[in-house]
Amino acid sequence: MVSGLRLRSTLRTLNNAHPLQLVIFPCHHHHDYHNRRRGYATTQQEARRRAVTLFNDDGNVPWTELSAGEKTARAAQQTFNFGMVILGVALTGGVGYVLYSEVFSPDSKTTYFNRAVDRIRKDPRCVELLGDGKKITAFGEETYNKWRRARPIASTVTKDGQGNEHMMINFNVQGPKGAGRVNMHLIKRAGEHEYQYKYFFVDVRGHQRIYLENADASRAQSTEKKGFKLFGVNWG
Repeated sequence: MVSGLRLRSTLRTLNNAHPLQLVIFPCHHHHDYHNRRRGYATTQQEARRRAVTLFNDDGNVPWTELSAGEKTARAAQQTFNFGMVILGVALTGGVGYVLYSEVFSPDSKTTYFNRAVDRIRKDPRCVELLGDGKKITAFGEETYNKWRRARPIASTVTKDGQGNEHMMINFNVQGPKGAGRVNMHLIKRAGEHEYQYKYFFVDVRGHQRIYLENADASRAQSTEKKGFKLFGVNWG
């Protein structure tokens, strides 16, 4: 009976007591450990990457992670690359200018050469001495080099004291019946934009010279037509 009373008294005391409270203190040690591990890994990664130089920089390393020396190397490399781009543009422009002035320009020697060859192939006098116009070929100075049939077309451009430009072009022609030598002289007078023929002729050995253009002869004929003759004197 006494034992039962003590048990009930003990249970009543436990019920009236404050519940057990658990206080959890934050554990800073665990977070500090991970932070140190992360920093160590970053340091190891930076230590493992190859140093950026002028010759091996591929741009993968961010600018903020470069040292002062590496930033200088990258800046020097970018300056060099920019300079190469500018040089490439300049060279391309120079090549384009040369191609236009020497090949595509209406006043280029190549243009006048092609026109001259077409006229020779269509001229009945030239066809009679050289052969079929479709089989007439034109080439520069003859050479004994078996790998090269001919040298470039000979041409010169000079300017006289009055500011007139003189273009001289010489080349050879060959046909089924014979060969000939072509000479051209064109003049671009000061203030004008196009060349005018002074002469353009073909010489074939053993035959009279064939003139396709002769400004002096044309001028003389024009003068004769303008005047009239009386008592053996030309009156213009």
